[in-house]
Amino acid sequence: DPSSEEFGPSALAPARRHRWHAMFLRLGVLCFCSLGVVGAQQAGTMTKEASPPMAVKHCTKAGGCSVEQGAVTLDANWRWVHEVDGNENCFTGGWNRQLCLDSQSCAKRCAVEGVDAEGYKKTYGIRTIRGGVELQFVSEGGNVGSRVYLTDGEESYKVFKLKNREFAFDVDVASLAFGLNGALYFVEMDVAGGKGTRKTGAGAKFGTGYCDAQCPHDIKWIGGEANVDGHHGMCCIEMDIWEANSRAAAFTTHPCSVEGAYRCEGVDCGDVCDKDGCDFNAFRMGRQHFYGVGQDFALDTTKPMTVVTQFLTTDGTDQGDLSEIRRFYVQEGRVIANADVNMQGVPAGNSITDAFCSAQKGVFQDSDSHADKGGLQKVGEALDRGLVLVLSLWDDNATEMRWLDASFPAAEPRGSRPGLARGPCDGSTSSPAQVRKEHGSATVKYTNIMYGEIGSTTSADGRRAGVLLV
Repeated sequence: DPSSEEFGPSALAPARRHRWHAMFLRLGVLCFCSLGVVGAQQAGTMTKEASPPMAVKHCTKAGGCSVEQGAVTLDANWRWVHEVDGNENCFTGGWNRQLCLDSQSCAKRCAVEGVDAEGYKKTYGIRTIRGGVELQFVSEGGNVGSRVYLTDGEESYKVFKLKNREFAFDVDVASLAFGLNGALYFVEMDVAGGKGTRKTGAGAKFGTGYCDAQCPHDIKWIGGEANVDGHHGMCCIEMDIWEANSRAAAFTTHPCSVEGAYRCEGVDCGDVCDKDGCDFNAFRMGRQHFYGVGQDFALDTTKPMTVVTQFLTTDGTDQGDLSEIRRFYVQEGRVIANADVNMQGVPAGNSITDAFCSAQKGVFQDSDSHADKGGLQKVGEALDRGLVLVLSLWDDNATEMRWLDASFPAAEPRGSRPGLARGPCDGSTSSPAQVRKEHGSATVKYTNIMYGEIGSTTSADGRRAGVLLV
């Protein structure tokens, strides 16, 4: 019975990432795709999976936009995991050691269960709305946060290849308070969810295979095995298109020195990825009145907006290296350019480039792991190989989301050096306990996802037609 699971972060809702580096001993990295797995996590049969439908549009300048049908599926970490031939929980805040003595026996004896339409809506607070999906922070059933992936509607994740392309979506963050993060981003997950060539067992349909640049260790299933001791993490390149609440927003690149999804061992997972990343946060870059609540801001978060991200190459072709990530917005018929940098020592501009990243790291007195891990070239190579779309809503037990909307690191006085202030929050209202109590009904809405040739999504339909550049 999934209602007997302990919903919330201790059991189902892991913090997706932390914006800090822990200095631990590197214990080595293993390629995920090379694991010789004897067993595989089992697919449950008690509840038929009913992933909410979600279509996207693929656009060209010559032909306009065509609809591609898909669906969103809930991450396996949130799902009920139970004994294959019974109802006994395999995980309730921790692994059931009677069923899960080790990783492989656990995979053989435990099943990842499907979620029906009622479960998506009431248990997890995930609702289909016109043009997309809405995620509720605390659901009717008491679940906290969620993370879903776009699939082809069947057994595979949808893969986006976005170099020399643009990606656009509409978002509504009006109810997201300090301490919350509605995130839309791409990661280099395995298209089958780590299922590989096995014809049985759970895979992408059941939300398996997650990885990101933080190399998270709270992933329950890795390569078909249970991560019973939490010794392993899953690392991969990450492109954060949108991390935001109603008071702060950022987009961030996270290159890695490895390709694809990698299983690693040790707390820091070999430092294979740039965990801090290179972020463009208007507030942090000196434009405190660009994004916020009300008409005094260039972007008014009380109203929905369209977010357009362009991945430009050195020569304007698909063969060129990624050289710039450009951002603009559309709100109430106006095209709004991203905020210009207002920070001494960082070159003028409003996009992410390698020059911007290195200058920012220098001014902020941060180590330049972004350049060390290959910078935009590595991100571009991943965009060529293809990435999986993630939609989420979460809070942050580790840092209370201070890296996004407050001052971080919290131990350093605000203003004591450039880059510490990320947003207007003072941190006093951002603890998970408080945001869950006071803002449990908060939601984020992701709709009208479009991708295609540069310039194709901003004029391909009436929704974005006839806009005025400001």
